[in-house]
Amino acid sequence: MTDTSADLVILGGGSGGYACAFRAAELGLSVVLVEKDKLGGTCLHRGCIPTKALLHAAEVADSARDADQFGVKAALEGVDIDGVNKYKDGIVAGLYKGLQGLAKAHKVTLVEGAGTLVDANTVEVNGTRYTGKNVVLATGSYSKTLPGLELGGRVIASEQALNLDFIPNKVVVLGGGVIGVEFASVWRSFGAEVTIVEALPHLVPNEDEFVSKRLERAFRKRGIKFKTGVKFTGATQTDAGVSVSLENGETYDADLLLVAVGRGPNTAGHGFEAAGVNVERGFVRTDERLRTNLPGVYAVGDIVPGLQLAHRGFQQGIFIAEDIAGLNPQPIDEAGIPRVTYCHPEVASVGLTEAAAKEQYGSVETFTYDLAGNGKSQILKTQGAVKLVRATDGPVVGLHLVGDRVGELIGEAQLIYNWEALPEDVAPLVHAHPTQTEALGEAHLALAGKPLHVHG
Repeated sequence: MTDTSADLVILGGGSGGYACAFRAAELGLSVVLVEKDKLGGTCLHRGCIPTKALLHAAEVADSARDADQFGVKAALEGVDIDGVNKYKDGIVAGLYKGLQGLAKAHKVTLVEGAGTLVDANTVEVNGTRYTGKNVVLATGSYSKTLPGLELGGRVIASEQALNLDFIPNKVVVLGGGVIGVEFASVWRSFGAEVTIVEALPHLVPNEDEFVSKRLERAFRKRGIKFKTGVKFTGATQTDAGVSVSLENGETYDADLLLVAVGRGPNTAGHGFEAAGVNVERGFVRTDERLRTNLPGVYAVGDIVPGLQLAHRGFQQGIFIAEDIAGLNPQPIDEAGIPRVTYCHPEVASVGLTEAAAKEQYGSVETFTYDLAGNGKSQILKTQGAVKLVRATDGPVVGLHLVGDRVGELIGEAQLIYNWEALPEDVAPLVHAHPTQTEALGEAHLALAGKPLHVHG
């Protein structure tokens, strides 16, 4: 075998892996980055980017369909799915090319192939062993399914949903989390009949209950059907479609069943446990500095318990590179990571839900500002609200938003949370008019005891 040495060997070239590689290279470390597929991983090729391209195409379709309410004469003649896919794939291809250029510019050694962890300093790829003073595990995640429910044919996961060459007439979406509601939103905008099945009591169940109820109200108005608090029991395929059964005896017939029950850690088959890495229920256990139980071995992204978000993995990758380089960065506060669901309307949040805040602080105060009082939101004709949660007489510990384009507000929201701002700190800040950021300002004014555009 040929031995190749570097300061850092990274197994996986997704958001966490490549961010770690680029930052480490900037800090003067030699880096070997192993990726069995394409640089950029799930997020770029089969997740965040192509999904959001579909969601934007869906927004354009809705704009054409609803143009009359703005006094514009237009009509939606239909959706050219081939054209949509060409648009989507073009964005992915452009970003991929740019990422390849960045890897070359950073002088990162890219190794194509499936890697196996041999020991705390060694990764083997296609018979070649790469040794590093440090090793980072960044192997990402895969689409899960339920016991007894096999993917194939008319039962698909998000990867297949992204590449459909037709628009289904009827779809059942199994799972009302982020992936489920985003695809439901796309297909409804494209004209499909959609039913979401969620075993928990609400859609987007990890969000504040206020958010879930607002989203459910909006989905009802859009004609998106959903069944919550009921479990899936089985699916039967035919040449004509798929029949989905629920535990309450109801059945739904559709062209497709999208299985969107979450993503599992991609740790099997990479030699982690054989090398001595502590793996529990498929996840790699780490401390707050993302160190595994093996000296010099770190883990990043979806294989580490917590939020499975590309930007979380990205920031963790930067953290690990700086930690290895001796910069002693501050550990990442998981609650301070912003979360956005890009359905119509959007959902965005950072910090603690009201329930979690009560559990942690005991006493909390909340305020909800309706977007009906926000001029820009009325111009956009979007409904929604901003909810703030603060520890009583303390900082704002949770911000929860619903409405079109509120994902663009989460940047300011995360600063408020991460800087432990009091409502009185935010209230004097000047927010440009007319913008949706004024909704954040108004909510903090109210929580600071000086409400302006607030009724009641």
